[in-house]
Amino acid sequence: VAISRGLNGIGLAIVVPAIQSLVADSTDDCNRGVAFGWLQLTGNIGSILGGLCSVLIASKTIMGIPGWRFAFHLVWIISVVVGIAVRLFANDPRFSSHDNAAKEHVGHKSFSSLAKDIINEAKSVIRIPTFQIIVAQGVSGSFPWSALSFAPMWLELIGFSHETTAMIITLFVISGSVGALFGGKMGDVLAKRFPNGGRIILSQISAGSMIPIAAVLLLGLPDDPSTAFMHALVYVIMGFCTSWNAPATNNPIFAEIVPEKSRTSIYALDRSFESVLASFAPPIVGILAQHVYGFKPIPKGSSDTIEVETDRKNAASLAKALYTAIAIPMALCSSIYSFLYCTYPRDRERARMQALIESEMQQLEDDHNAPSNAKQSEFRVADSKDKERSEMCSIDLDDNDEKSLLNHQIGFSNLEH
Repeated sequence: VAISRGLNGIGLAIVVPAIQSLVADSTDDCNRGVAFGWLQLTGNIGSILGGLCSVLIASKTIMGIPGWRFAFHLVWIISVVVGIAVRLFANDPRFSSHDNAAKEHVGHKSFSSLAKDIINEAKSVIRIPTFQIIVAQGVSGSFPWSALSFAPMWLELIGFSHETTAMIITLFVISGSVGALFGGKMGDVLAKRFPNGGRIILSQISAGSMIPIAAVLLLGLPDDPSTAFMHALVYVIMGFCTSWNAPATNNPIFAEIVPEKSRTSIYALDRSFESVLASFAPPIVGILAQHVYGFKPIPKGSSDTIEVETDRKNAASLAKALYTAIAIPMALCSSIYSFLYCTYPRDRERARMQALIESEMQQLEDDHNAPSNAKQSEFRVADSKDKERSEMCSIDLDDNDEKSLLNHQIGFSNLEH
């Protein structure tokens, strides 16, 4: 299972940046945010349906296969079908059918040459100030989302049942999905009115709003299972308001600050940096809860009353640890976004100039190669004509054919005179 999970992670690490790059290539600056919003929305809905399906079939046996194993087979089958559908129907604007030059150029390169190009491309991306700033805010901004992996445990310590906890978390994911679509659309609208700062302002609002909303959720609401509606409502508000950063700002800006050929690299590098560093969040939350805020395990042999009382105390300790892991990183995230006001316009214009220069160079190269291609075609035509003449001369003629040919030649000579 561990090896399978590792291979699955490698596959996702390859596919997700490629999908993000394809979305960026297929859209314009004016509608790129809403496209990334749809991507996040459909991805989250798929996660919900997939998780629900796996839970339902886990305890069953299908065609003699245990349900949990069949779930893995089902993922494999769906992945193969999607891969075939992408190959048949998807269209990459950068490698369309009428543009074969790029295909031939890539196809003639050796593996070592491709590896060298990838390394150089990664170095050029890492040097971009806007990329560095977005990665920095992404590390701090991803920290709270990783810490929220303790949210189901916190809800159950309060006293919510498994079903209620699952419902609240599901509503949180759904509201975040809808919020991503809304944030992407608003990012496009603000980018039209304020090209240099509209997207950045929206992300600062989104990141900053998580601090007071989390305070109400974790510190304001009572630790009482009778408040399920209020907890669900605050979760929905938090999910909707705090999911704007990626579709509204980060992903569209990445597409604008590098050439088209480097988009896959920039999404892959961002994903690697953020996911690796944000993975330290859950251990830090556990350390804070246990060693700073007094989280204690339930003593063995305790009565039901003592267990409930201990759970409530532990819920309060875990809530404080969660809020610490949310408020401080989100404050840093919102502050780091401010540096984009200086770097983003400059890096965007630099990328546009670079793309223009590359386009002009490609045009000059095509114009330079055009005369040589024309000469080659003329030579091919002349060679074909000579070949036809030689074939005609090599035909064997009998006496009657020679006589008829002579008569035709005499007739033509009479017409000329």
